[in-house]
Amino acid sequence: MSSLRSLLLVLAALLVALPSSAQAPGRVAAIEVQGNQRIEADTIRSYMLVQPGEVADPDRLDRSLRALFATGLFRDVEIRPEGNRVVVRVVENPVVNRVGFEGNRRVTSDALRSEVQLAPRGVFTPAAAQADRQRILEIYARRGRFGASVEPKIIELDQNRVDVVFEITEGDIALVSRINFVGNTAFSDSRLREVVATREQAWYRLLSTSDVYDPDRLAFDRELLRRFYLRQGYADVQITGAAAELAPDRSGFFITYTIEEGPRYRIGSIDVTSTLRGLDPATVRRDIRVSVGDWYDGDAVERADNELTDLLVGRGFPFANVEPRVVRNREAATVDLTFEISEGPRAFIERIEITGNTRTQDRVIRREFRLAEGDPLITQQVRRSRDRIRSLGFFSDVQVTTTPGSAPDRVILNTQVRERATGEFSIGGGYSTDAGLLADLGLRERNLLGTGIDGRFNVTLAQRRSQVDISVTDPQFLERNLAAGGDIFLVQRDLRDTSGYQERRRGFALRMGYEINERLRQSWAYSLVDRDIYDVDPFASRFIREQAGRTLLSQVSTTITYDRRDSRIEPREGYVVRVGMDLAGLGGDVSYVRLRADAQYYIPFERLLGDPEYVLVFAAGAGHLAPYGDRDTRIVDRFFLGGENLRGFALGGAGPRDVSTRDSLGGQTMWTGSAEFRFPLPVPTELGLIGRAFVDVGSLSGLPSSINNAGCPVTVPNCVRDEADPRVGVGVGISWRSPIGLINIDLAQAVVKKSYDETQVFRLGFGTRF
Repeated sequence: MSSLRSLLLVLAALLVALPSSAQAPGRVAAIEVQGNQRIEADTIRSYMLVQPGEVADPDRLDRSLRALFATGLFRDVEIRPEGNRVVVRVVENPVVNRVGFEGNRRVTSDALRSEVQLAPRGVFTPAAAQADRQRILEIYARRGRFGASVEPKIIELDQNRVDVVFEITEGDIALVSRINFVGNTAFSDSRLREVVATREQAWYRLLSTSDVYDPDRLAFDRELLRRFYLRQGYADVQITGAAAELAPDRSGFFITYTIEEGPRYRIGSIDVTSTLRGLDPATVRRDIRVSVGDWYDGDAVERADNELTDLLVGRGFPFANVEPRVVRNREAATVDLTFEISEGPRAFIERIEITGNTRTQDRVIRREFRLAEGDPLITQQVRRSRDRIRSLGFFSDVQVTTTPGSAPDRVILNTQVRERATGEFSIGGGYSTDAGLLADLGLRERNLLGTGIDGRFNVTLAQRRSQVDISVTDPQFLERNLAAGGDIFLVQRDLRDTSGYQERRRGFALRMGYEINERLRQSWAYSLVDRDIYDVDPFASRFIREQAGRTLLSQVSTTITYDRRDSRIEPREGYVVRVGMDLAGLGGDVSYVRLRADAQYYIPFERLLGDPEYVLVFAAGAGHLAPYGDRDTRIVDRFFLGGENLRGFALGGAGPRDVSTRDSLGGQTMWTGSAEFRFPLPVPTELGLIGRAFVDVGSLSGLPSSINNAGCPVTVPNCVRDEADPRVGVGVGISWRSPIGLINIDLAQAVVKKSYDETQVFRLGFGTRF
């Protein structure tokens, strides 16, 4: 009986001990990694979703397999249970030893290498190679080479390494063969082709990329077309499509823009409403430069919106919000325009932050802001500040945005800029009627050491005029609204053909200028110049020979400019007026007062004739030179008429003259006038050619009392001719906006002249009239 009890106790002990000495069925005892060379086994185990002691669930093993493949580290992965173990066998992807490019001539290897993802010591995968292949094709497509082909070649090396070589066939540039428009009835295809930035292939576009197909440019062209139609009164216009079709031989693209023009609207009524306390809408209505009956112009409405906002800010409403509302009357083809004025949200600038300026100093950017920290946030002032920063020319991109500040009514003004190269080197040559053959060399740094100072060095060598000039200008001297600078110069002029002498000027000038307001500016200058009249022709006029030699000029000058032009570079609307005075005699050998004035007025005909190049320009100028003390005026200080300021006459060809020697003597009183109509020529606009028809009129007279017929030779007793009668020249011309500047070619006839005047039919020069 005792032996039976002992047997039962042993069996019970065995039953209790079995669970504690063996794993439950299906649980993982260990994870074994095989085949890894560079990658640690623990790193591979970290991607496993099954760990020792857990059940080897098939779903979790499958997800572990996908996780290991997703790392991109392995070419092959196998996971299998073996008893109470899980075996993970891997084949590692090779390591990239080198990435190379063959067949690329238009794009450098360095440029391609910076774009692809594969790199030395990185992991190679076929998917990465195909992605890089596609990226290279995109790079060539951006350059218009849609026929390019790329083939990645994999060269296996020892130690599981590979070289990756992209074999490239660049192909030809795919140009734009044709641009078509569908749905346009108001404007011809040729007119709309001038609006878009994309151009058709042509021989004269060898140096341009505008005829290279660029898919990103299509969206820009659609916006250009839309804004063009809005300016012409088509308020409902829609550019519904812009399709590009590659020719079967992949040589070029056919681009088609689809347009729904809609009706053309005139302005039916203009009204102003206001919820601002203390503002009578009628007092601002007359300041809106849009009229009832005009064709609707989206840009003109936007300008009126901006001008009205500026006006309200100036009247003490800094938070005024102007919203133009347009109500269309399609049956009458009119729009009713209402400017709704309301109180905008009150916000103040907490601080101004500037980023991206790696070279330009913060103060150079900050001083262009039209508002400061603590000022009310005025959208127009922010926009004007952004435009002023852009106009510096130091940055390729300027973005000004706002973010919330430390309080609900506080904002942070964020200014992000991207630097651009500001140094310039120019070299050129040419010919002008006044100067003859010429060569020019120029160096310029517009942002010297990041300070905003403009430094220039220029050398011009010509047959009849040579010049060396060094100048430095600080546009914000002492951090004030004051431009200050200086010049050192040497000028030599050969006037033997017109007045029988040569002239040399050596000296320096100190100058400063400041804005009285956005339209009005005044400048001052002091000059000290050593002038030398030399190499005088022995047969020149006695009145010129007597002035041979050197004189010292000490002169103070001032000029006031009022400018309401739409552009200072290529004005098409508005006017500019300049008046000035020169006072010589603060030391030196010359004493005089010289008064001068000129003005230009531009009248656009775009809305009437459909092209912005139609412009009528009126110009006028006047000057008077008055000596004081016992010194007469000298020939180098007098006015001359002819050439640039009176076409149809030679340089100095009209006005007082010694007829015994044919030498021009200059005059002390001058006035000029001009009317010029500019028009587009029937050539592509990007050639920059503009036609002109003009009428010039002018008069020059007044000589010192010492120049009179008493000094004439007996053979020509009345040799001095000084008549104030007007002279008139008429003609036509062509202006070319060339890469080296504006070049004018004129054919003019002097229709009202004196017998002793010198005329000139053909004139070629680097113009300044624009």
